[in-house]
Amino acid sequence: MDDRGHSARRQGRAGREPARYDQDLYSWAVEQAALLRAGRIVEVDAANIAEELDDVGNEQYDKLESALRIILLHVLKWDHQPERRSRSWTASILVQRNHVQRVLRKNPGLEPRVEEAIVEAYTDARILAAAHTRLDDADFPARCPYSWQQITERPIDWPPADNRRAGRR
Repeated sequence: MDDRGHSARRQGRAGREPARYDQDLYSWAVEQAALLRAGRIVEVDAANIAEELDDVGNEQYDKLESALRIILLHVLKWDHQPERRSRSWTASILVQRNHVQRVLRKNPGLEPRVEEAIVEAYTDARILAAAHTRLDDADFPARCPYSWQQITERPIDWPPADNRRAGRR
């Protein structure tokens, strides 16, 4: 494309040629927000706005499921390889628990989907745990063995109590 075609397109934008959803998502979003703020509802691209709003909701669910996956991965490793427990596993579990609580606090509508998110997260966490530990998939339960309370509140202490006592001697 030569410079003339590029500048002609920019001039068209300045002349209020609407941005296309499928060609420039950023400009389209800015224009749609401006139309909504101005109350020009008949001019908005309602179908694509609805699609984007669905995507925003799905992103929040994905954040919840991702944090649960990381928690479950590290709890599985914690339970199946106690000799390899580490401060980083502890930190990961605790940070992701905080993340889960923030996502749910900001998105209370996700509460009814928590069980679904746990099932999906556990499916992936089990695969990852087998890969990380080099244990067989069959060494991990097929279904999530942890309750919501265990996932979000079970004590995960580092260093282990035995090591803390040994350090005091």
